[in-house]
Amino acid sequence: MGEHVTVCEVGPRDGLQMAKGIMPTAIKSRWIAAIAAAGVPEIEVGSFVPAKLIPQMADTAEIVREAVKLPGVRIVALAPNLRGAQDAYANGAHRISVPVSVSEGHSRANLNRTPGEQVAEVARLVAWVRAQARPMEVEGACSTAFGCSIDGVVPEGAVVRVAEGLAAAGVDSIALADTVGYAHPAQIKATVRAVRAAVGRRFDGLHLHDTMGLGLANALAGLEEGIRSFDAALAGLGGCPFAPGASGNIVTEDLVFMLHSMGFTTGIDLEKLIAARAVLREGLPHEPMHGNVSKAGLPPTYRVAA
Repeated sequence: MGEHVTVCEVGPRDGLQMAKGIMPTAIKSRWIAAIAAAGVPEIEVGSFVPAKLIPQMADTAEIVREAVKLPGVRIVALAPNLRGAQDAYANGAHRISVPVSVSEGHSRANLNRTPGEQVAEVARLVAWVRAQARPMEVEGACSTAFGCSIDGVVPEGAVVRVAEGLAAAGVDSIALADTVGYAHPAQIKATVRAVRAAVGRRFDGLHLHDTMGLGLANALAGLEEGIRSFDAALAGLGGCPFAPGASGNIVTEDLVFMLHSMGFTTGIDLEKLIAARAVLREGLPHEPMHGNVSKAGLPPTYRVAA
């Protein structure tokens, strides 16, 4: 197909926040550097959240300061509020992702706010960012956009309303997150169409989990609807501590293999990406790692589009 797809590696943030162990900071920095060396263009390296809530993210400020020195890679951090955005800005992040849960149950569990209150916080945050000397992009991420393990079904109209609120708040981009991995391909297609009709091309990202084994099928559905930006986590790590039952993200290596096999370009060296698993294993020796491509090896039919 020859089109370019942007893959954002979220393992150092989403992947580690549910890990049973805490990766040493020095190894985490080496892991991020190995991912960058594989040609991954964007890496979400941490969250500016209280360490008492997610101790795996206690070193985010130091990690961001080191990561922004890496050439040719955009460094992203999650920031749930204005204070987090200010910390991300102070440490040099290129972009922040601000979560807004569509379901009220998850919003209260994760942020102690209603979805509407969080949209208002995003507007306040965007206004602050726009007043600063250095530009920093703001992504609004609609969490639990396809279902919630607390509230159950999430109406499509509620997703559209949150996306419209984020657009009105002035975010640079909007993504939809299948936080608990309940989505199916037909739902992905319908929701993508509805949100795009409401906010246009400002929406162009999917964050998918593989709880029900439909992660790559959902990514394919997104591709067919014109989505060209996806989050994924090396070795399929991940989950949300405030969403019971959420399991890992789609596997970055498997996603890249699928994209390359279909003729899309990513700029990623898949062999180097697979090799970065060794640094992950060094930092978290007891954490389960997933992925079909790493297990089977690259087949002789594998080709990368020019």
